[in-house]
Amino acid sequence: MKLKELKELTAEELQKRSRELKEEMLNLRLQQGSEQLENTARIRTVRREIARVQTLLNEPKPAAGE
Repeated sequence: MKLKELKELTAEELQKRSRELKEEMLNLRLQQGSEQLENTARIRTVRREIARVQTLLNEPKPAAGE
């Protein structure tokens, strides 16, 4: 998901996305440990997307009057 698309999501949707990505990361790591993972670059991609989501969640939101 692109950063522009992530910025359009609400905080609840971002939290849901974060949980989904962390679950996917867990599955990827389990596959890597059992040598079943074919696309190892996917781990990097998911890790970076988790970071993007967390950054947006931690960003201060502008006040409604501004």
